[in-house]
Amino acid sequence: MTDLIELLREGLPEEAVLTDPDVTGAYAHDMASFCEAGVPAVVVLPRTVEQVQHVCRTATALRVPVVPQGARTGLSGAANASEGCIVLSLVKMDRILEINPVDRIAVVEPGVINATLSRAVMEKGLYYPPDPSSWEQCTIGGNIGTASGGLCCVKYGVTAEYVLGLDVVLADGRLLKTGRRTAKGVAGYDLTRLFVGSEGSLGIVVGAVLALKPAPLEQLVLAAEFPSTASACDAICRIMERGHAPSLLELMDRTSVRAVNAMGNMGLPESTEALLMAAFDTPDPAPDLAAVAELCAAAGATEVVPAEDAAESDMLLQARRMTLPALEAVKGVTMIDDVCVPRSRLAEMIDGTAAIAEKHALTIGVVAHAGDGNTHPTVCFDPADPDESRRARESFDEIMALGLELGGTITGEHGVGVLKREWLARELGPVGVELQQGIKQVFDPLGLLNPGKLF
Repeated sequence: MTDLIELLREGLPEEAVLTDPDVTGAYAHDMASFCEAGVPAVVVLPRTVEQVQHVCRTATALRVPVVPQGARTGLSGAANASEGCIVLSLVKMDRILEINPVDRIAVVEPGVINATLSRAVMEKGLYYPPDPSSWEQCTIGGNIGTASGGLCCVKYGVTAEYVLGLDVVLADGRLLKTGRRTAKGVAGYDLTRLFVGSEGSLGIVVGAVLALKPAPLEQLVLAAEFPSTASACDAICRIMERGHAPSLLELMDRTSVRAVNAMGNMGLPESTEALLMAAFDTPDPAPDLAAVAELCAAAGATEVVPAEDAAESDMLLQARRMTLPALEAVKGVTMIDDVCVPRSRLAEMIDGTAAIAEKHALTIGVVAHAGDGNTHPTVCFDPADPDESRRARESFDEIMALGLELGGTITGEHGVGVLKREWLARELGPVGVELQQGIKQVFDPLGLLNPGKLF
């Protein structure tokens, strides 16, 4: 321990090396429930690439594991400390190095907050679309590590589609540059995409070249009430089948609507079984909204209300973004699942989750990025009640099993981390696991980078 601290301090400022247990303990875990976390030996907060390289060289020399972290807003335990590890917090590397309107790229360090980047590029008439619900706190490095998504994915795609190139410090301290600054490029294997979603298990992202889009116009939102989940999901299928390209297509079940109302007095219709929100950011969204309103009515919507202006639209989106804290308030703690299924199976997924909730006598709210089939069943439970905690964990696993049965995946944007390690093996199968472990061995032969995550 003493040797580790002394060696780290040889290449880091005094204030960048944290050893007080009362301080380092705060870096032990992210926001996931039911995920074990060890006690870190030390927390380091580098500000430069060279300092990150020094940390990795030191870790390799002493065979000490390294756990990279961003803002720790993750929901899978991917940022949880290993026992005796170096926690490598990248939040101090928070500079936007370049915004280039001609090439439509931004070059950033990993600690840049998603919302900070979004606002900075918007000032130049550009747009960085990925917008996780925690966008006001989460970092770009963390978004890259877990391949984050957000509300706009149905039209604009997820983080992976915006990462053009990366600077990565490997386990032994070497610096690897992947990808490009150009709009196109197919030279060699796509190592850039390999690092996106790797949860820091292959290398430490210390810089990124991100693609940008022209800033969209303000979107207008439509809200539709449905008497059943099935009718709401029927409307979703009709919208997508007819070729519409909404900038947002979100679904809230009855439990979520009531939780949001209880927390924020949002005035959402509590009589509804499912609330669908659709938005368009086209020059004239009125025709699209009218067409979607007709499709919702044909699917059985009891009421369809288009927002009259951007302020009303923002209010509806605020209600959607309030869902997680509102569900947390039900019992104090939640387990948030992240199962993505084909759009055509969305109703089965949500109704199946309701059946699981009834079976285990639990409150489970579901919100979904309905346009891409990504559901977030959120299990509410009292951690002080052992039996309820057990039922919460069992229901969580049953929800993942249901997703796989429906042809889906165990995670659409939150990642695997510790929470879904067992389920990743089930989804990939033995051949897939063998090949992925082989890739890990190439990049991190000593197994020092974020051990115990993914596999």
